[in-house]
Amino acid sequence: GEAMAASGEAEVELERFEITEWDLQNEFNPHRQRHWQTKEEAVYGIWAQRDSDDEGDDQRPSFGGKRSKDYSTPVNFISAGLKKTAADEMVDEDSDEDEKPVKQEEAPKEFVPKKLKTGGNFKPTQKSFVSGTKSFMDFGSWERHTKGIGQKLLQKMGYVPGRGLGKNAQGIITPIEAKQRKGKGAVGAYGSERTSQSLQDFPVVDSEEEAEEEFQKDLSQWRKDPSGGKKKPKYAYKTVEELKAKGRAGKQLSAPQKELAQVKVIDMTGREQKVYYSYSQISQKHNIPDDSPQQLPLGKDAKPQAFALPELEHNLQLLIDLTEQEIIQNDRQLQYERDMVVNLTHEIEKMDEVLSQGGAEIRNLSKVLEIVEECERRMQPGCDNPLTLTECAKIFETLQDKYYEEYRMSDRVDLAAAIVFPLVKDYFKNWDPLKDCMYGTDILGQWKSLLENDQLLSHGGQDLSSDAFHRLMWETWMPYVRNIIGQWQPRNCIPMVDFLDSWGHIIPVWILDNILDQLIFPKLQKEVENWNPLTDTVPIHSWIHPWLPLMQARLEPLYSPIRNKLANALQKWHPSDSSAKLILQPWKEVFTPGSWEAFMIKNIVPKLGLCLNELLINPHQQHMDAFFWVMDWEGMISPSSLVGLLEKHFFPKWLQVLCSWLSNNPNYEEITKWYLGWKSMFSDQVLAHPSVKEKFNEALDVMNRAVSSSVGGYMQPGARENIAYLTHTERRKDFQYEAMQERREAENMAQRGIGMAAGSVPMNFKDLIQTKAEEHNIVFMPVIGKRHEGKQLYTFGRIVIYIDRGVVFVQGEKTWVPTSLQSLIDMAK
Repeated sequence: GEAMAASGEAEVELERFEITEWDLQNEFNPHRQRHWQTKEEAVYGIWAQRDSDDEGDDQRPSFGGKRSKDYSTPVNFISAGLKKTAADEMVDEDSDEDEKPVKQEEAPKEFVPKKLKTGGNFKPTQKSFVSGTKSFMDFGSWERHTKGIGQKLLQKMGYVPGRGLGKNAQGIITPIEAKQRKGKGAVGAYGSERTSQSLQDFPVVDSEEEAEEEFQKDLSQWRKDPSGGKKKPKYAYKTVEELKAKGRAGKQLSAPQKELAQVKVIDMTGREQKVYYSYSQISQKHNIPDDSPQQLPLGKDAKPQAFALPELEHNLQLLIDLTEQEIIQNDRQLQYERDMVVNLTHEIEKMDEVLSQGGAEIRNLSKVLEIVEECERRMQPGCDNPLTLTECAKIFETLQDKYYEEYRMSDRVDLAAAIVFPLVKDYFKNWDPLKDCMYGTDILGQWKSLLENDQLLSHGGQDLSSDAFHRLMWETWMPYVRNIIGQWQPRNCIPMVDFLDSWGHIIPVWILDNILDQLIFPKLQKEVENWNPLTDTVPIHSWIHPWLPLMQARLEPLYSPIRNKLANALQKWHPSDSSAKLILQPWKEVFTPGSWEAFMIKNIVPKLGLCLNELLINPHQQHMDAFFWVMDWEGMISPSSLVGLLEKHFFPKWLQVLCSWLSNNPNYEEITKWYLGWKSMFSDQVLAHPSVKEKFNEALDVMNRAVSSSVGGYMQPGARENIAYLTHTERRKDFQYEAMQERREAENMAQRGIGMAAGSVPMNFKDLIQTKAEEHNIVFMPVIGKRHEGKQLYTFGRIVIYIDRGVVFVQGEKTWVPTSLQSLIDMAK
């Protein structure tokens, strides 16, 4: 018994999981059949003895060879059958040798696919069971050899024999029936494998059967009809309207469909190779009319078709297609011609409008030509009714009002040069601008509105070729002005200034600039060079300052020579001569603050210091002329310079005299009068200066010390009280003055704050710029007669600006550049 058990264990094959050389060699072919190594091979390797049966295992496995058992697969059961006995199996094996190949015709004809060919003898080698269903009484009969635990468990769970399983007995009653396949072909090779039981329980047609029926149906289309019966042809007719609709639908393809419609397609699905040029032709290839005859089923008794001419049918179909395409093409051509007719109709209407408009323009131009010819006739020397400048202006107004388009379109420069220029020259031939500055302003103002080009108003450029009025002023009016200015004396400036002021709104900006820069300024410059302040009786400001509104910054180059000549004239000047102040006072607001202060410090302050240094302070006999000469310049020189002169040349001597007077038993009433008298000689602005206030407080301290230190000597009765009262009074005045100044400043600040709060709403950007200019001592004033795009030009220091919608524009090299207010102030400084 032990030997048998040992031999049984040796025969059991166990699956090994270690990696062997065979695994490494076949890692890319995991489905290759594996050779199981025997015990002999494991011990002796290649010298192991192999039996004849084992030698077959080393060979390449064939389809019918033995295969090793796979213990990892689940167990398959075949129910409803009895295993055959050994004797029956021997009988079957003998019968298999003589068995003939299974014919395909044995299967039902409708389930046999056309392309499936099964050749050779397929012998079933698997162990088969006797087919057929057992009666229900035999169900579970195998349990007689066992303890019957399955039947007992089913009965405990409520199973009733003869009924199905489940809560509602919905399970099948009859066990699943197996059906033996005839050969070794694939599933479905021998027809349907469904049993009668499955057809009874599930009477649903499989998708495989439907596919098989469709395949047989399609297959029959490729076979000739063997019946040979004559079929009555049925035709599908199409009307011309249908073909046109088809053509229009083809035109409305989308972009991707149009691209697909131009693809060359080779069709090789039929007997002959066909070439199509669009997918739409392929889609129409198998279109069969609804009333087409059904294909007759293939049968054994079918007769061949009597009349079959595929070539003729193909040619006829081609002719039909060509005719359809021709009809569609003709319909499209007809539609194109109709659209062309509509388009040409619109073109004719447009041309008629252009023609009528051109006729109206010709008529208007003819009338304009008649008016111009009439003007030329009246300008002839021997004409009875010569044309005047006023009448010519009325004629041009008529042209501008009635024939505006023709007037704007015509060449006004040549027309005005031929007609108006001679009349203007004749009008101004006896004109003297200095005597009658308003002569001709009205008539030329009228001609400005008639001839000036509106496009040039946006920029003040010089363009004589495109603006008739600019050319008129330059060629006819300018020569008279140039001649008059050549004979004009610069010291007689009032008539010339009045003349340019009265004509400033008429003459172009660039002509006015030319007059001021090229004609007026050289004359003024030459006259300044010839001016001598010591000999000329006429002050220079009387003939220079009237030009400030017109020329402004253009006069800046004249200021330096004027200051040099004045400085030379002041070298031998003495403060007693008051004429210097009369000459210099008008220039204080003209010169810049820095240059004026430098001029005063260099030429005036030293002279005043010498004069003040010569002043003798004598309480008994005081001469005040020198002091008055110096104090007369208080408004001309800065307060700091004046206080510096007093600290250096006046107060030391004045305090020294006071100290010496107090040391000789003085009369304190006289000293009080003397102190108050000198203090009254100074203005409140000078007295408010801290240095001057300190000097007078120092004098009071000296007087108080003198009164309090006179112990033992003779003291004037009430002197100490008088001096104390004086000191108290003066200190209180200073305090009251300071309080009043602080109150005044506070009121000014409050009024300024209220004014800014009240005026912040209506205050515009121009007022803000003007306020900033006043704070930084910058001249901000409009430029007379200069505009840019209708906006007034201003000078901010030496910079030309204009304001548009709260933005400051500064004139650059080529264009106007917007800038901020702070940048503008920095540039002006």
